[in-house]
Amino acid sequence: MAYDEFLADRARQILRSEHIAFEEKKMMGGLCFMVNEKMCFGLDMDKNNNSSRLMCRVGGDNYEKLLAQPHCKPMDFTGRAMRGYVFVSSEGLDTDEQLAFWIRQCLLFNPEATRSRKKPKKN
Repeated sequence: MAYDEFLADRARQILRSEHIAFEEKKMMGGLCFMVNEKMCFGLDMDKNNNSSRLMCRVGGDNYEKLLAQPHCKPMDFTGRAMRGYVFVSSEGLDTDEQLAFWIRQCLLFNPEATRSRKKPKKN
């Protein structure tokens, strides 16, 4: 699992300072932060330049507006952008205020987000 542990610690501090209950799950090659049993945001490494980045679940309503922010681009794992999800590069996460802004955007969308269905276990 490739992600920046220092960035993960900063994210944890922001969530704790806001008294947000969260879980962490290692998935998608990085670390995902779950709020209300839903993926809220995640951390991984950009394979193109080996720098850390934040994967934000922001929803469709704010998607276009947030894409205009510096260091933000559509989330694209497969060659096709996932609407409602963005990547924020490490340059856009230098300060705690920048990181808190993006985490807040994810938390604002979280109540509207749907939970993924758990697959039944095979015997």
